[in-house]
Amino acid sequence: MPNYSGVWDLKEQGVAVKGDRWQQYVEPRVLFGGGNNNQNVIQYVSPSTLGNATDFGDLIVNRQGCSGLASVIRGIFVGTSVSGQMATIDYVTILTTGNAADFGDLTALGYFMGTCSNNTRGVFGNRSGASNFQNTIDYVTIASTGNATDFGDDTVARNQLCGFASPTRGIFTGGAISGGDTDVITYITIASTGNATDFGDLTEAKYGVAGCSSKTRGIIAGGTPDAGSNFTNVIEYITIPSTGNGTDFGDLLSGKQAMAGASSTTRGLFGGGADNSVEQDVIQYITISSTGNATDFGNLDTGKQQLGGTSNVHGGL
Repeated sequence: MPNYSGVWDLKEQGVAVKGDRWQQYVEPRVLFGGGNNNQNVIQYVSPSTLGNATDFGDLIVNRQGCSGLASVIRGIFVGTSVSGQMATIDYVTILTTGNAADFGDLTALGYFMGTCSNNTRGVFGNRSGASNFQNTIDYVTIASTGNATDFGDDTVARNQLCGFASPTRGIFTGGAISGGDTDVITYITIASTGNATDFGDLTEAKYGVAGCSSKTRGIIAGGTPDAGSNFTNVIEYITIPSTGNGTDFGDLLSGKQAMAGASSTTRGLFGGGADNSVEQDVIQYITISSTGNATDFGNLDTGKQQLGGTSNVHGGL
């Protein structure tokens, strides 16, 4: 074993020791951004420590119908119903606080997207925009700034879906479609461009769902089933490296739609959302590797839905 004497706190040095290798230390952070009623606030929590969210900074534009994705270093937020801003992409440096900066533009106007990422590539799937339901998939290289590039198409045109990833696969689930909602789950290989492929089905068709993942398990929570007005509290999961249908995981604290989902390697967090059409400030969490009901984590600054969430330690990294 090498001699590391004289280094008091490797965490403070920004590195950690794993065996005989030095590697960069990453402080886990979950970010929540945007929300309905024209909100541009970004907040963060440490996913391992229960408590209320802390102010991070502001997005460039108010983002209702917001979605988030991230690398270890950068967080990206997209989606807004604000006229003239619907194609814009914002980014932040996750380990520093401050306001977002301009990243570039999507290939087409949009909000209510499903997003996913590995450590190098961020993918934006489907949207509501110039037309209400689109199957367009875009991508960006997270480490650089610039406009998005066409990736391919999803199997179904939808919005108000959710997305999450393993290091190799991106998953899109649920959503609203013309005439109702869908239970369809599809997947892509993040490193290569091309159209999405069928994965399986959720336990029921629903839109306004939230998602998060570890490297092997994807979680889908809440939503509005059967294009109705009732919000579900159901949490379900899939095994990302395989294909197949969703399986029951447990229940949220109450039925909700339009939450933000984000995760660490072990915990899934769901923030905000609407409960019986009333915006909520509750953050709740689950342990991804087990099954069971969600537990209270803390609170956002105010009740909001249609916000975006992401983290620098999610399952795609």
